[in-house]
Amino acid sequence: MATPMPEDGKLAKIRAILAKAEDPAATPEEAETYFAKAAALMAKYGVERAMLADSDPSQDRPGDRVIKIKGTYGKDRIYFLGYIADALGCKGINLRNGEVHLFGYESDLERVELLFTSLSLQVFNAMRHGRPRYGESLVTYRKSFLAGFMLTVYARLKEIEARAQQEAAPSATGRSAELVVADRKSVTLARFQEAYPHTQSGRKVSRGGSGRAAGEEAGRRADLGQTRVGGRRALAA
Repeated sequence: MATPMPEDGKLAKIRAILAKAEDPAATPEEAETYFAKAAALMAKYGVERAMLADSDPSQDRPGDRVIKIKGTYGKDRIYFLGYIADALGCKGINLRNGEVHLFGYESDLERVELLFTSLSLQVFNAMRHGRPRYGESLVTYRKSFLAGFMLTVYARLKEIEARAQQEAAPSATGRSAELVVADRKSVTLARFQEAYPHTQSGRKVSRGGSGRAAGEEAGRRADLGQTRVGGRRALAA
């Protein structure tokens, strides 16, 4: 029987696959192949950690972290981070100056940050090849491209996460992965609401512009693997 790969080894393998997708020289077909592999590994890793922690909570504890988002299209990328967090069972809120406060279990927060970093590079690589229609500004085109990309990636992540849960064996306590993950989401939501009790669900992203279809197509190829509260906006898909 093969020796199981250590947790840090699994993440290193996922990072290596994502790095190939981040290469601007990667073809769309190559990126799709990398996505299928990285996304499946990422989801399986998340479920494995959740199931281990169901019988031994010390294996994966609830946590939180603040992520600073800098650079162009900051608001759009904050939304993107919120969608990824939601798909992976986490919850976040936009604080100020591009800071986002995320809540979730440590393994899921790690996955969110890893995917967000990689997908941000992938979407900027992809949208540089697109051109706005006549009379449309480049900013409008790129914002709609980002919207199409993030919503497509969000749907894919939800599907892949659900499949990984369905295929997982019961935990040592006999519980299904779906039940374990649902309980983790409840714990995360309770911790979030305790920290930000007056926050309501955010609204979905909607952008006009000709880049939407191109962004959706790029999102299908991607390798995965608001409500105001005093000046702050909740991140919710």
